[in-house]
Amino acid sequence: MPVGEFDERPWGRYDVLDEADGFKVKRIRVTPGKRLSLQSHKHRQEHWFVVEGVAEVTIGDDVVSLKTGEHCDIPLGAVHRAANPGSEDLVFIEVQRGSYLGEDDIVRYSDDFGRS
Repeated sequence: MPVGEFDERPWGRYDVLDEADGFKVKRIRVTPGKRLSLQSHKHRQEHWFVVEGVAEVTIGDDVVSLKTGEHCDIPLGAVHRAANPGSEDLVFIEVQRGSYLGEDDIVRYSDDFGRS
């Protein structure tokens, strides 16, 4: 997806801010009470930096709460998700690094919206 492109999702939306060989940067907005699918990636690792709101982040068996200005790393292959438990939008910046950054590099384990 080229820089400037966006995609509406049932949990909110994401915008591609930058992309080049080996990395992609997205702004992800999660509406209150929604969460992304529980997922992993075979070809990329991610770094999340919260810029608005509060994120409930699952990485493996750990669940942590991240506030504005806090961040976490999602290792390659780790099962993870972000949820918005708050009453305002959650916005975080996602930096992907890896050999392949396509949207089809998602293995979903659980999804509130019936996606597989």
